[in-house]
Amino acid sequence: MNMCRSLIISLVLSSALLVAGCGQDTDAPRTERQVGFDASTAAMINGEPIYISDVELEAVSQGRIEPGEGFGPDHTDYQLVLDQLIDQRLLSQEAVRRGLDKTPAAQRRLETARERLLGNFLMEDLVATEVNEAAIDKMYDEQVRLQQLDDEVRIRHILTETKEEAEEVLEKARAGEDFTALAFEYSTDTRTRLDGGSFGWVAPNDMIDPFPSVIADTAVGEISEPFESEQGWHILKVEQRRTRPPKTKEEMRPEIVTYLTFTQISEILQDLRASADIKQRDGGPPIERASEDEDGEVQAEEPAEDEEPTE
Repeated sequence: MNMCRSLIISLVLSSALLVAGCGQDTDAPRTERQVGFDASTAAMINGEPIYISDVELEAVSQGRIEPGEGFGPDHTDYQLVLDQLIDQRLLSQEAVRRGLDKTPAAQRRLETARERLLGNFLMEDLVATEVNEAAIDKMYDEQVRLQQLDDEVRIRHILTETKEEAEEVLEKARAGEDFTALAFEYSTDTRTRLDGGSFGWVAPNDMIDPFPSVIADTAVGEISEPFESEQGWHILKVEQRRTRPPKTKEEMRPEIVTYLTFTQISEILQDLRASADIKQRDGGPPIERASEDEDGEVQAEEPAEDEEPTE
């Protein structure tokens, strides 16, 4: 019965939000939005603000935009998402007016939602502080080495003394000048200059850093951005590969961010569990599921007198 009631409520709310989004004229003038609002406010509902950032977060959660992508009044879906949030706020305010937020069941569910949100805030903070570009680069380099264990590539490079010189040569190469001729004219690497900068076939992991990761991030036929090694500044061209190329850093970024985030969470939880006072029921008869009486109050079975919580 409770499951049916929850399903009906979900369907009613979904239908109400859909009707609100489809039935309103998004081209109609909404002069109230223009009066008394600061730049961060999207709407005021009975004196309570809905912020533009709230609308953006909801659009991300619905898959309408990617995280970090701008989402403002000029977006075609903006008014639809805002109307959904307005309806949601109105329903929430009405629930509070009726005192539905004061019941024990509501209080527990609200606390559970609060805990989930705080956990999400912690993960966002970890991503912002711990999962930085240095950590991503380190993880990417490790993955590249694993992916390129059996890889062989044929590359050419041009070595210069400064970054500015490397950028000038790169501009010429990308404008269509022959890479081999440019290597002969500009490269300071006496071992490869006379052969047009050719290394021949090499195993990327046998080369000095940062060659392995640069090679992995450069497609066949493409020329890398300038990068620095202990020898100076390089640009390189990947001419051929004998095995499938590894993923680029941008392709691998979501997986790396997820892995690093959950690694941080696991470490924090391990420390917290070690220092926390946690008591759990151990063994004994199965616990009956709590149920609600006619007034909506939750009735839970009392534990047996000889049943004690255990560490």
